[in-house]
Amino acid sequence: MKFTVCNIHFTQQTNKQVYISQQLIQAWKLDVDEPLSIKLGSQVITATIKPYNKRGKHILLSSTVRQLLNVPFSGNTNVIKLGKNEIQIGPLVGILTDQFGAVGSPFTSRSSFVKQLIHYGTKIGYVFGFTPDDINWENKTVIGHFITSNGTWFRRKVNLPDVVYNRLPNRRKEVSDEMTKFREKFIQHKIPFFNWSFLNKNDVYALLDQDPEALAHIPESHLNVSAEKMKDMLHKYRFIYFKPSTGSLGYGIYRITYIANKGYFIRYRSNEKNNLLKFETFDKMYRHLKLKVGRNYSSYVAQQGIRLIELNSCPVDFRFHMHKDGNNNWQAVGIGAKRAGRGSVTTHMRNGGKLLTPLQALQYTFGNKAQQVLQYAKNVSILLSEAIERNYPHRIGELGLDIGIDDQGHVWMFEANAKPGRSIFKHPALKEEGKTSLQHLLEHCLYLSQFQGDEVK
Repeated sequence: MKFTVCNIHFTQQTNKQVYISQQLIQAWKLDVDEPLSIKLGSQVITATIKPYNKRGKHILLSSTVRQLLNVPFSGNTNVIKLGKNEIQIGPLVGILTDQFGAVGSPFTSRSSFVKQLIHYGTKIGYVFGFTPDDINWENKTVIGHFITSNGTWFRRKVNLPDVVYNRLPNRRKEVSDEMTKFREKFIQHKIPFFNWSFLNKNDVYALLDQDPEALAHIPESHLNVSAEKMKDMLHKYRFIYFKPSTGSLGYGIYRITYIANKGYFIRYRSNEKNNLLKFETFDKMYRHLKLKVGRNYSSYVAQQGIRLIELNSCPVDFRFHMHKDGNNNWQAVGIGAKRAGRGSVTTHMRNGGKLLTPLQALQYTFGNKAQQVLQYAKNVSILLSEAIERNYPHRIGELGLDIGIDDQGHVWMFEANAKPGRSIFKHPALKEEGKTSLQHLLEHCLYLSQFQGDEVK
């Protein structure tokens, strides 16, 4: 639906009137003798139209109309014509998060990201941050957190939004019955809600288990693996990764290796140190592993080891930050390569890993074919994102794919995260991609709220 960028003003008039410039009245073919239906978020009111003798695209809202509509502030925003004498202002976009903090940093560690998104969002509508406690379902309103032009936070009561981007940070809290019911209320109110929850590693493998296109890029993986199956995997692949299905940042991961005539080896990180243990037999190794993991064993995934490309004898993997765009298509927006620290089980920076650009990593192995391999990996990442979305019961708009590439150029996906971190955008060469990531998020919000299409000039 085509939109028009209009300048919204406020007037102290207490009547229930909307003053609209002649240019907009003519463009929208409004009947000034009929009432105007005006919508913002979940609220719709009717008001009288009064022509406004000012050149350009201007709308003046009386104080009564502003209060009834809960318009947070004046300035340029988008307006779409829904029907005869019906318009909608917006969109009203909510960023759902948690951990309410001090006035200067309301969302603690996430405040900076939320602030960035709100700042870019001023170009597309009204974007605000909020927590579950900020909603009043009975009145269909939210206490939204906005920022001023100089970056200070302020709060305004607004209507339930047109779309919600979910960045709730707590895995455990997110799976509670209370939080599930909370998210379902948005669906009941027909509000598009994307990034429903964190993705469990094993859930992702199960989602793609019957998807032939995706399966070609998924290492063999088993939850709560039996001793027999683990031994089979080790003898087949020579090494496997054993990792928690709900973990993140590389915590609790073991790399288990079998070398004929030498035994079994477990490599893991503990107390900020890389550790390597050797066992003569599988049984001894397995008993030790079960003791280390304890009651959490049943939630661990055993995954086929892949011989990744290396840089200075250290394996390299990739984070593909994926977004749905304004046309509802998947795009690989940011790609970071991560070289493992020497002796480390993972490529995480806190374990000594180093962040590189993808071509830096690929050129070492593939030389002048590096760009070709990278494009193939981008195509596969889009294929995998489409497969996850196709098989997932809820709406997804963003994914972080942990990708490996072997020395034959084959692409493997190890994990998919529905609320990916943004550490790759800290690399100086990826700062522009970080901005593009924010733009894609907002463009997808425009798509979901139906503020899409070309601007009416």
